[in-house]
Amino acid sequence: MSNSKLLDGKIALVSGCNRGIGRAILHTFLENGAIVYAIARTHGSLNDFESCPNCKPTYMDVTDSSAVKSIFMRIKKEQGRLDVLVNNAGMMKDALIGMISKEQIEQTYSVNVFAVIEMIQYASKFFKRQQSGVIINLASIMGVNGNPGQLLYSSTKGAIVTLTKSAAKELAPYKIRVNAIAPGAIDTDMLRSIGEDNVSKLLKNIYSGKLGVAEDVAKTALFLASDLSEYVTGQIIGVDGGMIV
Repeated sequence: MSNSKLLDGKIALVSGCNRGIGRAILHTFLENGAIVYAIARTHGSLNDFESCPNCKPTYMDVTDSSAVKSIFMRIKKEQGRLDVLVNNAGMMKDALIGMISKEQIEQTYSVNVFAVIEMIQYASKFFKRQQSGVIINLASIMGVNGNPGQLLYSSTKGAIVTLTKSAAKELAPYKIRVNAIAPGAIDTDMLRSIGEDNVSKLLKNIYSGKLGVAEDVAKTALFLASDLSEYVTGQIIGVDGGMIV
């Protein structure tokens, strides 16, 4: 990627940075000049970014309300503003209908939906005062089209689709843009966890004939975070290589 500095001087908060898509977004934002408060759950997972002065690692659980409040207070104290929020942290615990436990429901919704709503509420306080701001939520192709065996995961991502559209309408008068990215089959640890046989089946449904990579999603996030997309809001952008579900 060219060193275009599309986010020069912008302050961003990105969750789920320890691996996969979140890590790629972190790297891309830093490469383009942003100061990034990078949330990761696994301690030490961001050690290789320590030499970068614009990376501010924060180890926390996004479902911990006190920790969420603290990171926004830290950003206010250290920067006085926030320009971009990327809600990337997520989990996929699923089972066939009739086998989904209450614990799975609570855990998955806590990370994939409830934490996102809380982050949006805190960020919107910054953005309303500034009369500017960008929110990017990570949805999924499963949240748009559904998928057999993924009732739980797809329902949480479906919630992201609709809350993105609702937030975009409510916040647009404050010059706050809210969009979501709906990745298809992206070659990450989460995808590989479904097993190679299932990955091979997925490939048959992708017209481009290949899995996506985390950088494909990161480049879309860069576009949405930058001024290049200043008239784009309430959109669910598929990054799926022409995948059919």
